[in-house]
Amino acid sequence: MPSTLRRTLLRAAPAAALLLALAACSNDAPDATSPSESSSTATAGRQETTALRAPSGSDRNTAMDIRVTLDGQPVDATLNDSPAAHDLATLLPLTVDLKDFHGTERIGDPPRKLTTDDAPEPSAPRVGDIAYYAPWGNLALFYQDGPSASSDLLVLGHIDADAGQLARAERITIEIAS
Repeated sequence: MPSTLRRTLLRAAPAAALLLALAACSNDAPDATSPSESSSTATAGRQETTALRAPSGSDRNTAMDIRVTLDGQPVDATLNDSPAAHDLATLLPLTVDLKDFHGTERIGDPPRKLTTDDAPEPSAPRVGDIAYYAPWGNLALFYQDGPSASSDLLVLGHIDADAGQLARAERITIEIAS
């Protein structure tokens, strides 16, 4: 083998090894992660997600990260990909005063009713879910798991805060995350 070709191959070898290593760690490669795994973990440079889980009320395909403030304290939150959640996003930024309802949720009134067209299958709300109760036109922030699924209650997304903080919330401000 000519020495020029050998030098070229030796220079290219580290890059080829790096490409092979990256390809082996890509999310396109099958792995042993259970589809029902419920948390994201970073392992050896690879990010595993919950994308394979069956969607439920608060974790439907997430359309938008939002910035939520509860009584002046920021919390992480997302809106799902439902038409009602998209309609809520058109009202942002939005601040709503909250009051307790049945020891389960904090409720407040947005400036107008949201669409209920093409509503997803009903699901029972869980702690941290933000939902829209269509008959009254109000937002509901659940600090206890809600009642059984109802076609009148549309889960719009999820707020990552503990139940105590949610239960005490007097005011929520929702903005589009920048």
